[in-house]
Amino acid sequence: MSTATRTPSPARRRILGTATELFYAEGIHAVGIDRIIAEAGVAKATFYHHFPSKDDLVRAYIEEMDHAQRAAMAQVEADSPRERLLALFDLLGRVGSMPRYRGCMFVNAAAEYPDPGHPVRQAIATQRRWFRDTLRDLLAADGHPDPERTAAILVVIRDGLVVGSGLDDPQQVRALIRDAVTRVLDGGAA
Repeated sequence: MSTATRTPSPARRRILGTATELFYAEGIHAVGIDRIIAEAGVAKATFYHHFPSKDDLVRAYIEEMDHAQRAAMAQVEADSPRERLLALFDLLGRVGSMPRYRGCMFVNAAAEYPDPGHPVRQAIATQRRWFRDTLRDLLAADGHPDPERTAAILVVIRDGLVVGSGLDDPQQVRALIRDAVTRVLDGGAA
C-alpha cells in the first residue's frame, strides 16, 4: 500500500503536528529536531523512521499545509466564479486577522529556504502553482479576457496581503482586499 493512501501512524501525526506548531510560531531553523522529538513524545528512532532528515519533515509540513489550504478553499461556496474569487480573498483576510497569525507559512518557509532547487522550495512552488492555476481557472470560467496574467497579478496581491496582515493592522488590510481584487477584475476601474 502506498504512503499516500495509508493512514499515518499516531506517532507520525504527533511529530508533524508538533513541528507544524513550532515551525509556524518560531521559525523552521529556530526549532531543532531534539525539541520536536521531546515535545512530540517520541523516541529518536521513531522520528527518523518517519522523517530521515529535518528537510524531509519540513517538506512534509509544507505539503500538509498545502493540503489543508486546498481543503479550506474547497469549502468556499459562491454563486459565480467571480464571487468565489472574492470569497477566497475574503477567507485570506479572515485568516490574516486571526490573533495568532504570523504570516504565510509558505512565504515564511521560502525565506528560510532561498534555493529554488531545494525540495522544500519545490513543495512551495507546487502550492503556488496550484493557487495560481485555481485563480486562472476561476477567471476563465468567469469569462475574463486575460485569465493567465490576471491570475499572476492576483497572486502578487495575495503575497502582499499575507505579508501585510502580519506587519500592518490586519483589519485595515482586510478592508482593502475586496477593493483591490475588484479593481483587478474590472481592469483597474475604480
